[in-house]
Amino acid sequence: MKAMITIRTILCPLDFSDASKNAFRYACEFAKSMGSKIHLLNIVEPRPLIADMMLTYIPIEEELKTDAEEALLPLVQEARSKGIDIEAHVIAGAPVDTILKCLADYDAGILIMGFHGRTGLSRLIMGSVAEGVIRSAHIPVMVVKADEKEFISGD
Repeated sequence: MKAMITIRTILCPLDFSDASKNAFRYACEFAKSMGSKIHLLNIVEPRPLIADMMLTYIPIEEELKTDAEEALLPLVQEARSKGIDIEAHVIAGAPVDTILKCLADYDAGILIMGFHGRTGLSRLIMGSVAEGVIRSAHIPVMVVKADEKEFISGD
């Protein structure tokens, strides 16, 4: 008899797109059914410094990180209200590299992430975070589209 698969930790990158919000829903369902912990991750891409009116330089990342932390709070509260163990992280970095590092840092058993499905020139210019992660991840990756449809069987 084979042992059951147990997933203790889920990494769920969230960029607030419809696809990543759907991925978050899936992560919550997995977490509830398996008793897993979710590490919700928002990545702020590094930007150059900007000057304010007093000619002091402030990093844009700090403001973006604060905004992201505030935006993640309702999702964290929603998950916790359902009994899900969840932590939110906002990290500055390159998306693919940051996700791969967090997989190891949080000892994730599965990655559940959204996929934008860009094609053509926009994919060439912007690249595909999901594709980059899938190529390098050493754990299962579940990719969820924005228009993902669930089928509920009528018992």
